[in-house]
Formats: sequence, structure tokens, C-alpha cells
Amino acid sequence: MSEQVAHKRVLLPRARRVVIKVGSTILSNRAGIDTERLSRLVDELCALRARYQVVLVSSGAVAVGMARLGLRERPKTVPQRQAAAAVGQIGLMALYEERFAAHGQCIAQVLLTHADLADRGRYINSRHTFEELLQAQVLPVVNENDTVAVEEVMRNFGDNDNLSALVATLVGADLLVILSDVAGLFTANPAHDAGATLIPLVEKMTARVHAFAQDKGSRVGTGGMASKLRAADKANSAGIPCIIADGLGSGVLPRVFDPEQSVGTLFLAKGDRLRQRKHWIAHTLRPAGSIRVDDGARQALCELGRSLLAKGVTAVEGDFHAGDCVACRDGAGEEFARGLVNYSSADLRKIQGLHTNAIETALGYKVGDEIIHRDDLALLGRAGED
Repeated sequence: MSEQVAHKRVLLPRARRVVIKVGSTILSNRAGIDTERLSRLVDELCALRARYQVVLVSSGAVAVGMARLGLRERPKTVPQRQAAAAVGQIGLMALYEERFAAHGQCIAQVLLTHADLADRGRYINSRHTFEELLQAQVLPVVNENDTVAVEEVMRNFGDNDNLSALVATLVGADLLVILSDVAGLFTANPAHDAGATLIPLVEKMTARVHAFAQDKGSRVGTGGMASKLRAADKANSAGIPCIIADGLGSGVLPRVFDPEQSVGTLFLAKGDRLRQRKHWIAHTLRPAGSIRVDDGARQALCELGRSLLAKGVTAVEGDFHAGDCVACRDGAGEEFARGLVNYSSADLRKIQGLHTNAIETALGYKVGDEIIHRDDLALLGRAGED
């Protein structure tokens, strides 16, 4: 039994939510999009939906736009690339809609920029959107918003390698799969060195591992192996394992998700995803304010592992925005937890003590039932192991 298989046997049965990233080189050909390959991909993604919640991060809009605009080489200026993306995005999503509909699978288009994920409020809103879509059995198809994101285009936020790692972190994925045009990470560039061998397992990112990469993009893509390694490293740092595999052939996803098969390169995560997130909340973020809770809410948070609801809030201290870190204090003023709050201090003062079903009436809108979700709450000191 290989080392990768040993880890997959543990990893895959525990996985609930996965992010699949597909690059331009997987979907495109000289005519634009390789519809046969896209259809195979959709077939495999729909089969995965029986076991996992799936988020697809897809390149390909620029490739479709290039074909429709008669461009033979990837656009070299930002306006040219944005124009190609604007033209191609419609065609790409039409193809996905048609193929997924044949399986009875509803999809949603989600366009993101780096600014969406850097701003805490927009980050929280994006995460709530994904949660609603996934709970409704909808498969989100994500792409960077090339048509407006000048900074991302210029900095190669593009080809969606970095975006896929950010989305995996955003949605709390248990696994990130990056489908490339190579079989994984090799000891050398296999296109130039016949002696290059595949590395099936990377337990820790090192300078030597990064040195194996050759950062060269394709005719239609900007992301080389180095950008994929950076994405894997970013996901690993958030506690999310990553697999880089060859997506050009058929049947790759069934093999990736078969715990008995070694496929591509598996990059192991640096610790548990949720534990790392809670450690970050507890020890890195600085509280922007405080929330006082009653004894019942404290018990629910500390002993029952529940989320904080408006009913248990007795006072709000300080001024903060949705997405900020706040301290949770009991009736005696002792801080026992920290968390990311879903409502601003101004709105929270209007709904403190209310039942969940009264929030929308009081505010005119409702983000969610939870003031702080349990996954965004870190217990401190004697209150818990966080």
C-alpha cells in the first residue's frame, strides 16, 4: 500500500465538502472550449455530488472569448483580456448550464475578485451565499471577475489557482483538487527531462519542493506548476489538503476520490482546518468590541457546542461591523470566547434578546439565524480547548 493511499483512506471518508479547480488547458482547444472534455468533467462532478458538496472553480472564459474574437494568442493587455472574458463568460456558463441540466443538477455562477475576499464584510456575505447554495443542493461555478478586476488580472490572481485556495478556505472545504495538464508534481519538468519522476505525496512544503516547479503558463492559461504549488501551500496552511492531478484524460475524478488509488500528488494539510481557524480567531485577531451573554447562552456555547443566538445576548459594547472579531463575556464580565460576528453593533443592539424569527422584522433583513456561528467561535482558557 502506497503512502498516498494510506492517507486517502483516512481523509476521504471524513470529507464532506470539496473544491475542484479546472484550468484553461483542461477545457480549451484551438476552437475554444473542448465540449467533449467539458461534458466528461460534468458527468464526473455530478457523480461526486452523491457523496460530497461540490464547488467548481473554473477557468475557460478567456479561452472561449479568444475563439469568438478570433485571437490566436492570449491577450497581452488588461483591456483585451477583460474583453475576451466578457465575451467568453456567457458562452462558458451556457455550456455548463446545458450539461449540468441534463443531469438535473442546478448550478449558480459566482464571480469573485480578490477584494471580495479581502474585505471582512464581503467575505462573510460571500460565505453565507455559498452556504445557502450548497444547502439548497446547488453546485456553485466560480470564476474571477476578469471584466472588472484590473488588479487581479495584472497580478495573475488569474488562472484561478490562487482563487481556488481562497475559495476552499472561504467555504471550509475538506479537500482542494487542482486538475492540471500534468500528472502532478515531478522531480523535474517531464516535458524536458525523461528521467523526471512523479512525487505522490508531499508531507511538508519546503524550498526543495518549490524548486521542482517550472512556472510557465500555456497558450491560454497563466498558471504554471509554481502557481499551483503556491495554491496548495495556501490551502495546506488553512488546514485543507490538496491534490494536483492530470485532468486531460477521462475518469480522473473517480480515481482521485477512490481511497484505494494513488493519483497525482497529495499535499498534506498543516493541522486540522477548524482548529487552525479557531486558533487564528482566538490568538491573532483583536476584538473590535464585546457581547455580553446570559448564563444559558454561555452554557450552550461552552458545553453544548452551539452557535450564539440573539436571544442570549444581553448587552453590546463598542462599535463594530459585520465580520469583525468580538469578545464574548458572561454576566460577570469575564471573557470566555471570541468570534466573528454576523451583525454590526448597531444592528445587534436592535435584536439583542429577540427570538430568531423576529430578526427580519426588527432589521428589515436577515443574514442568518446565528449572531456568531459555532465554526467562527473560539473558546478561551478554561472554557474550552481552543
